[in-house]
Amino acid sequence: MKVFRRKIYSRMLEWKECNGGCALMIEGARRVGKTTVVREFVSREYRSHIIIDFSARDKGIEELFHSFGSGIDAFFRELQRLTGVRLWERRSAIVFDEVQLFPLARQLIKHLVADGRYDYIETGSLISIKKNIEGILMPSEEMSVDMHPMDFEEFLWAKGDDVTFQLVRESFGSGEPLGESAHRRMMGLYTEYMIVGGMPQAVEALLKTNNYDAVENAKRGILRVYSEDAVKINARRILSALPSLLSKHDKSFSPGEIARDSRTRDYLGAVDWLSESKMVNVCRRVTDPDPAPDMYVDGNSFKLYLLDTGLLLTAALMSNIGDRDGMYDSIRRNRLGINKGMLFENMVAQELVAADLPLRFCRFSDGDAKTSYEVDFLIYRGGKVSPVEAKSGISSRHASLDRFAEKYGKRVSEAYIIHTKGLRKDRDVTYVPIYMTSLLLESV
Repeated sequence: MKVFRRKIYSRMLEWKECNGGCALMIEGARRVGKTTVVREFVSREYRSHIIIDFSARDKGIEELFHSFGSGIDAFFRELQRLTGVRLWERRSAIVFDEVQLFPLARQLIKHLVADGRYDYIETGSLISIKKNIEGILMPSEEMSVDMHPMDFEEFLWAKGDDVTFQLVRESFGSGEPLGESAHRRMMGLYTEYMIVGGMPQAVEALLKTNNYDAVENAKRGILRVYSEDAVKINARRILSALPSLLSKHDKSFSPGEIARDSRTRDYLGAVDWLSESKMVNVCRRVTDPDPAPDMYVDGNSFKLYLLDTGLLLTAALMSNIGDRDGMYDSIRRNRLGINKGMLFENMVAQELVAADLPLRFCRFSDGDAKTSYEVDFLIYRGGKVSPVEAKSGISSRHASLDRFAEKYGKRVSEAYIIHTKGLRKDRDVTYVPIYMTSLLLESV
C-alpha cells in the first residue's frame, strides 16, 4: 500500500510530545489507512518498534498478555524474544493493531503507560461495542483520535498538488471568489474526488492506472469487506439501502425502505454498530438548536450517510457492468441520470465529519404546523449555531434558513449554502462552493 501524506500524522506528532503520558488510540473504519500511517510513523519517529497484529491471533503473544501478572520486566523480555526486536527506553514504540479483537491488551495499557519505558499506539474500530469492553477495566490513559477517508486537501496532496488548496483557503479567508476559470478547474477536481472518494486503495488505483475500472474494482472490494462484516450483526440490509434512502427528498432513516411494517427501533442496534464501525456517519435530529445540542437529540430521527462518497456512488451503480470510464465521464459532464443531490449531501457530511464535527440537523415548524422546514446541518461554536444547507442545483432561494433565523434569533450565527457556484454573500447568507466545505469551521 502506498503511503500518502495524511493530516493525522501531525496530531500523532503532537501526542508524541507528551513523552509517554498516555497511549494513542486511533479509531476508524477498515481500509481508511490506520495501519499504514501508524507503520510509517513508528518507522520514522522511533529507533525501534513492535507491531502486534491481533487479527493474526498469535498464540504466543496472547499467552504473554495472559501471564502479565508474572511481572512487567518479564513481559518485556519475553516480548522482545518472541518478536526479535530490541526495545530502547523512551526510543521505542509498541503498536496494538486491531486491539478490539483482544480487549485484555487494552486493559493492560494502564500499567504499561504507568511503567513509562515505551510509547503505545492502539488502532481499531468497534472500540466501544459491548462485547469488546465487557469484563475489562477501560483505560483512562488514552488520547483518542478518529481517522477518516482522505479529505479533499489530502486527495490533492496525493496527486502531487501542495499549492491549490492553500489558494482556496486564502480565497475563503478574504471572501474574494477565485474567478470563473479557477472555479471551473476546482469543481472539476472536486468532482473527480467525489467519484473516486478518499479511500486510499481507490486513490492509489487512480494514480497507478488513471483508469476508472481499477478504481471501481478497489471500491467494490472495500464494499464487499464491509458487507461481510455487516452481515454478522444483521446490518447489511441497511448498508444496501443507503443509496435508496439518500436519493429521496426526505433523507431521514425510513424503516419501510428496509422491510415492510418494520419500525425504527428494530434497527437501532444495527445502526449503533454501523456507527461504531465508522462505516456510516449518523446525523441526528435536534428538536431545539441550543448551544448544548446533545440535550435535544431525538434518538429516533436521524439520517445515515456512507463514510465515503466514492463508495456511495459505487454502491448506487453496483448492478451496472458497462464501460466505467465512459460512465464516470458522463457523471462529470452531468450526462448521466444519477441523483447528484444524494452525492452532494453525503459529501458535505463526509467533509464535516473529517473536521471532527458531530452531525446534527433540525426539522421544525414555524407557526403553521402544516408547514415543515429542515436545515441539513448545524455547526456549533460557542453560544452560536450556523445553519448549513447543501444544494446541488442552481437556486437562490433559502426559505428554511430564513425561517430558522427568524425562529431562533440571537442564537443564530452566519448561515451557509454549499453549492456548485462561486463564493458570494447574499445579505445574511454566504454561498460557499463545495470544495470549501472543510473551511467552514475556520470561520464560525
